[in-house]
Amino acid sequence: MSAAARHPIRASQTPERARRIALFGGTFDPIHSGHLAVARAALRRFRLHQLIFVPTSRPPHKHRRNMACYLDRFAMVALACAGNPKFVISLAESGADHSGREVFYSVDTVRHFQRKLRGSGTRLFFLVGADSFLDLHSWRDYRTLLGLCDFIVASRPGFRMDALRRVIPPEMLAPASGEARPNPRKIALRRTTVHVLDAVSSHVSATEVRRRLDRGHSVHGLVPPRVEEYITKQALYR
Repeated sequence: MSAAARHPIRASQTPERARRIALFGGTFDPIHSGHLAVARAALRRFRLHQLIFVPTSRPPHKHRRNMACYLDRFAMVALACAGNPKFVISLAESGADHSGREVFYSVDTVRHFQRKLRGSGTRLFFLVGADSFLDLHSWRDYRTLLGLCDFIVASRPGFRMDALRRVIPPEMLAPASGEARPNPRKIALRRTTVHVLDAVSSHVSATEVRRRLDRGHSVHGLVPPRVEEYITKQALYR
């Protein structure tokens, strides 16, 4: 296992202040080209120094029986990240024995990274898809989570900002600033900010990839070549 996987923050630290790091959590079952398109867009738009992929162990909101085991999902993300020096994979949700049997909540994972980053002058972001953000009320301690770090919400073409505003408790919104032209891609909260990452158009989904594999169809182009090779060799999703 690489040092970058064990210590993602320390692996590429530099003396530069105000570093920008985003956490990208998910089941990644499997990781696909849509995930990577969002990650690359976030790197560019927010000038991130590092984007940390955090494969979930046993996600609280998903109970699909045939989910690939944690080690396989971790391996696929590692293969997908290998070509980009700013992409790092974390074992933060692997559990004490790295088996992926424990349940982790996003609020605890963010706190974990905040402790590691304390005193480093790093600005932390949490990258999430719009559909997941709209389900925010079902997340553990979501009000606390909203106040811990900035969010980057990856939307799809035609997505309306009003939908995001409706799931944020009104008392957490920052008072109106009186700006003549408020930023239409940003929602200011009292302690943090929700940014919208738009124009990320991808019709790939993990569900569709699994369905194609189950039917014996090709997933060429839907997942990175190394991931496709791994899936074939391990006979996953069949």
